[in-house]
Amino acid sequence: MTLLLVFLTMKMRFLLALVFTLFAFTGLKAQERGKVEIIKDARIDTLIARRQSLQAKNPGAASLNGFRIQIYNGNLRSAAYAAQAKFQEQYANIRTYLTYNEPDFKVKVGDFRTKLEAEKFRQQLQSMFSGLFIIAEKINPPR
Repeated sequence: MTLLLVFLTMKMRFLLALVFTLFAFTGLKAQERGKVEIIKDARIDTLIARRQSLQAKNPGAASLNGFRIQIYNGNLRSAAYAAQAKFQEQYANIRTYLTYNEPDFKVKVGDFRTKLEAEKFRQQLQSMFSGLFIIAEKINPPR
């Protein structure tokens, strides 16, 4: 007797779930094509036009793939600044880049388009610095 009640309740649950599922599917409609309206600030078009005009004037403004020479790598900030200053005394017209990636400071110099250019300059720097490395990374275009 109790098995019959359990069976009937399971059957009723199944039927109720089936009925709800059928109602849910009949309520769905196919997606209809319509219009999409884009609302945006007018200043966005102005900024896009300005960026395009700047890129047209200076096509080399984007960063390039190239090479830099790493002249210092260590965890002392004062030593990194000293290496940067020592380099800038001799080569004031060449850019230097000091970065900090915990726990190390790195000082890199130059924006060389080819590895050969970087290697020639690295040989000049060997008397001033030890442990020089040529690093491939994004560089800034020449001034």
